[in-house]
Amino acid sequence: MSIGIIVMGLLIGFLVGLTGVGGAALLTPILILLGISPSIAVGTDLVYNSITKLFGTFQHWRQKTINFKLVKYLAIGSIPSAICSVGILQLFETFFHNQEQVIKHTLGYVLILVALATLIKTFMENKVEWNYFQKKPMHEKRGLTICVGAILGFIVGLTSIGSGSLFALVMIYLYRLSPSKLVGTDIAHAFLLVSAAGMMHAGIGNVDYPLMFNLLMGSIPGVILGSTLSPKLPSKPLKTIMAIMILISGFKLI
Repeated sequence: MSIGIIVMGLLIGFLVGLTGVGGAALLTPILILLGISPSIAVGTDLVYNSITKLFGTFQHWRQKTINFKLVKYLAIGSIPSAICSVGILQLFETFFHNQEQVIKHTLGYVLILVALATLIKTFMENKVEWNYFQKKPMHEKRGLTICVGAILGFIVGLTSIGSGSLFALVMIYLYRLSPSKLVGTDIAHAFLLVSAAGMMHAGIGNVDYPLMFNLLMGSIPGVILGSTLSPKLPSKPLKTIMAIMILISGFKLI
């Protein structure tokens, strides 16, 4: 089982490095389809993501490709919202004993949303013209940014999915960011968000640590290998295939 999980982590890490498509959207449904309970899959994935995002954040901080003001505004909304969503899950379990069903079905719908967001981002990111929101200065979009953070943070707390793909899509349409700053800001905010949500899940016992360490053993070399090969392979077809895989996973979980 450990060797199988390491190989799975290697494969997922490789695909993430190759395409940039979020690992949570691939990993969480696979864990559930393998028979791991939805709550453990979500909690483990959040803590696993926190560790991987830490390395990415450090690298982008060194490269000065993080918009810290945008990270702050997003986090003001997303972190309390993600913590709240984990608390609501516990209430559902206490009063209705249906936490696993709530997570599984929500996950299915969010995966479909993420797949569509990935396709839009893949085919439209270079065709976006400056719109009304992008032209406004950052301080005028403070309230909007916090609201966006709150809505998407709630989704991430419930499902572990969307900390990269959904936030990245919103940032493309609402803010003027260079490609490198878009990626760096997205990763830095995602690190804060998944760390907060992961700690909440860890606190209520929703993290399988041996599973997480086995996944990390495979995914870290996988990401390095995928990132190395990424410039040599066409990205659009690969991202499209990944989005279709995520879409199918979503329909399987509904």
